Order: sequence, then structure tokens, then C-alpha cells
Amino acid sequence: MFEIQNYASFVAAVLVFQIIPGPGTLAILNATARNGVGAGFGAVLGTLLGDFIFMVAAVAGLAAVLNANPVLFLSLQWFGAAYLCWMGMQLLRAPVGQDAPLREARKSAGVYFRQACAVSLTNPKVVLFFVAFFPLFLRPDSSSVTLLAMMAHVTIISLLYQAGLVLLGNAVARRLGLIPSARKVATRLAGIALIGFSIKLAASNR
Repeated sequence: MFEIQNYASFVAAVLVFQIIPGPGTLAILNATARNGVGAGFGAVLGTLLGDFIFMVAAVAGLAAVLNANPVLFLSLQWFGAAYLCWMGMQLLRAPVGQDAPLREARKSAGVYFRQACAVSLTNPKVVLFFVAFFPLFLRPDSSSVTLLAMMAHVTIISLLYQAGLVLLGNAVARRLGLIPSARKVATRLAGIALIGFSIKLAASNR
């Protein structure tokens, strides 16, 4: 279908890629928990934009440029690790629960859009993933239309999964809001997880 080789396997692989939790997932859940569905969907769009840019870059051959310039690639990795660590530290220090003001200042969806897009773009390994992933499902005679179809599939499947994540996350956040200190624990765990991702990314640079 759509000239994609092993179409069912391709769709399944994209779903598995989405289910594996990563920094983007945490950014979406954090935005939803802190400011509701609107903020969550802002983060979703930011994540999708970051992934789409990397897909375009992969198709255009940016991965080859990064491989030919290891210093540039390493710099992007370290920048990504530092940014994730900074976000994690912000969550660890943020006043929540009993330590928070009576009403938390609302942030626009645009704020979370930019944050999620930055999180996505600071993981340059994604572009290499797409370079390794797409050829597995291409025929030798595939046209550029096939690549466009594959990019559209990844974007649509990601949108549906992440939209479900926002709705589920919002429902869970509402329930946790009734439990004293639950929000504080969830925020701190998200911060620790982001710092963990940053350490993992930094360790892989060595």
C-alpha cells in the first residue's frame, strides 16, 4: 500500500516507536498536567514539528552531513543533554502542591509548543533513526511519493497517539489533583526522568 514495502510491519513499527517513552512524551504529559488539554496539544504540535523537521532533514540527507562532521553532531548531542537537564532541574525546583501559590500562573499553549519543539530538536539521533528506519520499507524502484507517504503516516499516527496521551493524561491529572501531594510527586518524578534522559544522552557521547 502506498508503495510501502511490508506496510503492516511499517505501521506496527511506528506504533512501537511512539509507545516507547521519551523526552517528548514527558514534555506532553508535563504540559497537560500543569495547564490542561490546550497546553498538552500545544506540546503535541511542538513535538510533531520537531519530528517532521528531522524527517525532512533525513530525506534531504542531513544525516550524511552530520556523519561527515562529527564535531557538529557531538555539539548538538551535548546541547540536547544540557537542555533536557535544565528542564528537569526546573521541574525539581518548581513550587507545586503545598509549596505552590494558591493559583498557578497560566501559560499559553504556545509556551509549551516551543518547549516541546526544542526538546524534540535537541535529540539529533532522531534524524539518524529515520535514515535507518525508512529504507527498511522502501523498494528499489520507490519514488519520492513513497517517502512523502511514509512521512505522512508517521505524522498522523504520532498525532493520534499523542492526542490520546493528552486526553488520558488530563483525566489522570484531574484524579491526582484530589490526592494531597500527588502532583508534587508526579512533577518531581518527571524532573528526575528528564535529568535521567540527559545523562543517558550525555553518556552515549563518550
